[in-house]
Amino acid sequence: MNSYIEKVIKEAEQKNTNQPEYIQAVKEVLTSLEPLINLNDKYEKNSILERMTEPERIIMFRVPWVDDNGKIQINRGFRVQYSSLIGPYKGGLRFHPSVNLSVMKFLGFEQIFKNALTGLPIGGAKGGSDFDPKGKSDNEVMRFCQSFMTELYRHIGQDVDVPAGDIGVGGREIGYLFGQYKRIRNAYEGGVLTGKSVCYGGSLARTEATGYGLLFYMREMLKQHNNSVNGKTVTISGSGNVAIYAAQKAFSMGAKVVAMSDSNGCIYDENGIDLDCIKEIKEVNRGRIKEYIECHPQAKYLEKTGTNSPIWSIKTDIALPCATQNELTLEDAKQLVANGVIAIGEGANMPTTMDAIEYFLNNNVLFAPAKAANAGGVATSAIEMSQNSMRYYYTFEEVEKKLDQIMTNIFKECKDAADEAGISGNYVAGANIAAFKKLADAMIAQGLV
Repeated sequence: MNSYIEKVIKEAEQKNTNQPEYIQAVKEVLTSLEPLINLNDKYEKNSILERMTEPERIIMFRVPWVDDNGKIQINRGFRVQYSSLIGPYKGGLRFHPSVNLSVMKFLGFEQIFKNALTGLPIGGAKGGSDFDPKGKSDNEVMRFCQSFMTELYRHIGQDVDVPAGDIGVGGREIGYLFGQYKRIRNAYEGGVLTGKSVCYGGSLARTEATGYGLLFYMREMLKQHNNSVNGKTVTISGSGNVAIYAAQKAFSMGAKVVAMSDSNGCIYDENGIDLDCIKEIKEVNRGRIKEYIECHPQAKYLEKTGTNSPIWSIKTDIALPCATQNELTLEDAKQLVANGVIAIGEGANMPTTMDAIEYFLNNNVLFAPAKAANAGGVATSAIEMSQNSMRYYYTFEEVEKKLDQIMTNIFKECKDAADEAGISGNYVAGANIAAFKKLADAMIAQGLV
């Protein structure tokens, strides 16, 4: 390993003990930059890696709220404002029991690269809370969101930091957060949050954007290798927003999605997943995916019994991990390769472990990395921000066309960067190198800040 990269990784490990997700993200990016770092000493001279692995600002705060039984509950809130090099901080809010400082820092670090790849003027951030909206009433979620925003509002703004949704934060939560922000600020600042409902300033196609963008990237990657999505069998982990709309776009491209999952297990329908049934279960009833069997008795439900999802044991051409970090392990990768998988597309953030990624690449499986392949959501959030600034709104078709072009451009950047570095076909390294060069050039240009 390059001595400079090795030194920075060791320093990061020493400074960030007990933060495994963050260290994993740092290692994954920095080790892939070696071809670039070896060719140019300006990055070491300007301490770019040290500066880039240190967030600009971290905010942690207490979130008190009252449940429906009148009992006081306390959660912890976070906002990691990682980088404002190329625009205001931009990144989602995640409400999930797994949220901690390591997860927030890893997501913020990933976000700066992802946002740079979009070509849009947005920096990187991430935030959230260990609050779990599952099983909570609408009133409990509203009270929590109002308390959360009562602290967060002082750290955000449409030209400062623009949060959006993520796991556990959908249209309902964004609405409560925006209402409280507007109430406190006594002003309508539409660009302060994205992922809003279209009835009060949101963008058409934002709900679909991450899933659609994943398939646009997959289409371009397969096209580069004289293949296509059409006629392929697809399995998708997760059954939330990203998974549902990735499935919808996959079907429209001629693929057959046969499996989806949640944290308890997966359903396998060899006839093709009924998305209307999934939407009813997940978006309307907020239920569990095993309820799919009630609509389609011919389908199979495979319950999760260990740490690995059973969905990766199903034979497929294309696998799309769209649930959460580190869900696809080396064991899963070996099973997928043995079953003949040709391509992996990351719809979630860092869903594949480093050893699994290496195994896929070593076995000539095409791999679409998250920071490139799932950038469609934040790209459309930036389009939403521009619409809020203009006080003008695009049609669904206009937004989707812009999204398609952005994802096509992102793939080209990844390909060109990999080709230039002499590692053609390695889109993981290509994405990291392309984004890093933009960020590093901005960091050098802006001086020591």
